Amino acid sequence: MTTELRVLRDADFDGWYAALELAFGGVPEAPEEVALWRELAGFDRSIGVWDGPEAVGTTGAFAFRITVPGGERVPAAGVTMVSVLPTHRRRGLLRRMMRRQLDDVRAWGEPLAVLTASEPDIYGRFGYGIATHSLSVRIDTARVRLSVPPGTEGVRLRLSEPAEARDACEAVYARRVAARPGMLARQPGWEALPVLDPAAGREGASPLKCVLAEEDGRTVGYARYAVRPDWSDAGANGTVLLRDAEALTPAAYAALWRYLTEIDLTSYVSASNRPVDDPLLHLVSDVRRCEARVKDSLHVRLVDVGAALAARTYRGAVDLVLEVADDFCPWNAGRWRLTGDAKGASCERTEDAADLALSVRELGSAYLGGVSLAALAGAGRVRELREGALEEAAAAFGSDVAPWLPHGF
Repeated sequence: MTTELRVLRDADFDGWYAALELAFGGVPEAPEEVALWRELAGFDRSIGVWDGPEAVGTTGAFAFRITVPGGERVPAAGVTMVSVLPTHRRRGLLRRMMRRQLDDVRAWGEPLAVLTASEPDIYGRFGYGIATHSLSVRIDTARVRLSVPPGTEGVRLRLSEPAEARDACEAVYARRVAARPGMLARQPGWEALPVLDPAAGREGASPLKCVLAEEDGRTVGYARYAVRPDWSDAGANGTVLLRDAEALTPAAYAALWRYLTEIDLTSYVSASNRPVDDPLLHLVSDVRRCEARVKDSLHVRLVDVGAALAARTYRGAVDLVLEVADDFCPWNAGRWRLTGDAKGASCERTEDAADLALSVRELGSAYLGGVSLAALAGAGRVRELREGALEEAAAAFGSDVAPWLPHGF
């Protein structure tokens, strides 16, 4: 059969999205959720494969700006909605879409492509490396106490409807973006995602709730959550389901977590996406009773090695020649001299002898500072060609705070 790969058109969307839903199990999403993704998708940045009139493969690329070490917000293609129908597997359709997409991202002048993977083993062959991890917790609030910092008692907490509090929450979020690599600057329209709350997706939980933290009359933090009631013969046993929380001061952050852990008729607080170095871990009395788990989150792909490495800063002075392998995007392959420090960097082609050899996948993993080049070398994925180069590179690429993706896409 002959298949056609083309850019998405408005008239294509319903069939294209139906193919995506089918590939992900066939459970239709709520109409309001589909409407939001239609609004955000950007048809000129989405592609599909058609077999006659039927969409059989899908992918898109949101236009993001992602924080990198040093605080710069770098253009990045947010790869999303990747699917191939089970009837069309093993025909190279995914490879065709990835090829076209990365060519497009390069033409758009975006040095990075990023994604979250439903199946993490798929994307390494296209040059993506796991760059951030997320922490999930399930806190047993009957057994865990919080030790809060001075000033917590001065924080005022106020319940508000999520839609009414959206602008105040977005202002707090915007001030937090530069503080942590991996965070996404919210583009117009994306402010609707954190308050999207279709009734069909609540699975027995309450409608979304929002609590604001205020200091001196200013909103300095928020938490958005739902409560899933549960009862046993021993009494109430509900769970607080945290969607997101941000704060500008340690006192406000502690006040929000203390509020969440003390909600009546609940015994647990569950959060599925927090930074791996979340201060929460240092507020709780017993981290074992928090059932902390870590999993992969953001996968990063350098589309333009020189521009990407020059866009971030480095924790220490670095002057290295990197021998980069990149079979899928051969324009990146070869030797690059990276020179930089905490003030800035440059990365240019060179013929000088290489200090380290690695693939673009390892560069993607290390790019945001959360995965050590030394750890990758321990796995045999980075080779030191000059003594001392690995130690220099590992120190320079690191980040003082763990990179973190605040929400999916």
